[in-house]
Amino acid sequence: MKIAMVCYPTHGGSGVVATELGMCLALRGHEVHFISYSTPFRLRGFHENVFYHEVDVSAYPLFKYPPYDLSLAAQIMEVAGEHTLDIVHAHYAIPHAISAYLARQMMRGRGPKVVTTLHGTDITLVGKDASFREAVKFGIEESDGVTAVSRYLAEQTRATFGIDKEIRVIHNFVDTARFSPHVENCIRKRFAPGGEAILIHASNFRPVKRLTDTIEILARVRRHLPAKLLLVGEGPDR
Repeated sequence: MKIAMVCYPTHGGSGVVATELGMCLALRGHEVHFISYSTPFRLRGFHENVFYHEVDVSAYPLFKYPPYDLSLAAQIMEVAGEHTLDIVHAHYAIPHAISAYLARQMMRGRGPKVVTTLHGTDITLVGKDASFREAVKFGIEESDGVTAVSRYLAEQTRATFGIDKEIRVIHNFVDTARFSPHVENCIRKRFAPGGEAILIHASNFRPVKRLTDTIEILARVRRHLPAKLLLVGEGPDR
C-alpha cells in the first residue's frame, strides 16, 4: 500500500508514534510518505520505501498567521495525486484531520481514505476550546477510520463531542528488540556516577506536561535515597 503519515515533527508522543509506525510499515514493504513542516526528529538516515515531503508555508504579509492548514491540504493533495496514495493517516485531529479531508474534497472525492488517530491533548485540551470544537468533531466524523491511543481517550471523545462513530483503541507500542537493557553499552555512570537512582521526564515541555512537578517529585524521592533527574525534550518550558 501507499500510505501518507501526517504528523507534527517535534518531540511530542504523536510524532514519535507516527514516525515509528511509518518506518515499521516501510519494513513490511509498504510505501510511506511523511508530510510535515519539518523532518520528524525520529526520521533519521535513509530508509527504503520512505519519503519526506515538506509543507511550504507562505509568509504573505496579508496573513497575520501563516495558513498552515491550507498549505498542508495542498501538499497532501499533490502527494496523493503524484503517488496514488491509498491512505492518509492523520496523527492529531487539529489541523491534520481537517487538512486531509480538505485535500480529498479538492480531489473531487477521488482521494485516499483518511484515518485519524487521536493522541490526547488534541481532544482533552485543544478540542474543548470553543473555537475548535466543531472543527474537531467534523474532522473525526468525516474520517473513514478513527483510532485512539487509550480507552479513556476514546470515551472522552465520545462524551465531549457526542460522537457515535466507532473509535478503535490501539495502544502505543514499544519495540522490545530495540529498547531492552544492555548493561555493556549503558551510559548510566555519566549521569549518576555515584550510583544514584535516575528519574527521567520526556515530553515536549509544554505547560500541560507539568514539568515543574518533576522537581517536586525529585525532592520527595531524595528524602529517602540519592537521585538524579533527567529532562529530555524541547519546548516553551525548556
